[in-house]
Amino acid sequence: MNPMMAARAYAAVQGGAMPTATPAPQAGDGGFADLVKSAMTDMSQQSRAAETQMTQAIAGQGNLIDVVTALSSAEASLETVISVRDQVISAYKEIMAMPI
Repeated sequence: MNPMMAARAYAAVQGGAMPTATPAPQAGDGGFADLVKSAMTDMSQQSRAAETQMTQAIAGQGNLIDVVTALSSAEASLETVISVRDQVISAYKEIMAMPI
């Protein structure tokens, strides 16, 4: 999955639309660090929600459709985080290969 597809999937899971332009950072914004922290928090919350749905389904209190929805939401969040990680590693390698 390429980064753009992952970002669209993440936006769809979050119920928002894909942003057309990135707003300029405001004073006090952490920028990229806050973005990564937010993505990790969202992924963690989605994973916990999926675990909760699975536990309820096993106990006979949940619905299979809710479990599948929660799992695909958690998967989309994880794929987004992995895609961002891959891009950061790629950028780091490219910077390290630059001559001084």
